[in-house]
Amino acid sequence: MFLGEEAMMELSDAWFQEVIDRDGGDVELVMSQVAGSRRRRVVRLFIDHPEGVTHDLCARVSVVVGGALDEVEAIDGPYTLEVSSPGIDRPLRKRSHFEAQVGETVYVKTRVPIEGRKVWQGVLREVGLEDIEIEEAGESVRVPLGDISDAHLKYEFR
Repeated sequence: MFLGEEAMMELSDAWFQEVIDRDGGDVELVMSQVAGSRRRRVVRLFIDHPEGVTHDLCARVSVVVGGALDEVEAIDGPYTLEVSSPGIDRPLRKRSHFEAQVGETVYVKTRVPIEGRKVWQGVLREVGLEDIEIEEAGESVRVPLGDISDAHLKYEFR
């Protein structure tokens, strides 16, 4: 069975976070992805924790989420559940993610052009209530949070 609209509603970031919160602890779901074909789904969860993400933490979250997925029968058929840290190119999805990265280099793609462009890479200078400010090549641009389709850290080797 292909994931129907009801199952897709259940498999939102909010649903996964609620399930993860059942285990206690201070684990934040950074992002979830459901991919794959009808033959095998892949559910990817990227998590964070104030003390860092360990193998044991990923295993704990995997057990809790896997049990919940099976309990509600959200996925009919085989699936793979992957739980990991966000990595060095950390996705930025929430205002709090941006706030934690002020002063860092970011990649931002927008749904609509901002000053004639959809892709911005530069230093995140400020996070406002409804937008962010990025400085690229000495010029600043304000990008509305609601217009961002993709954003992540841009790791710079030094």
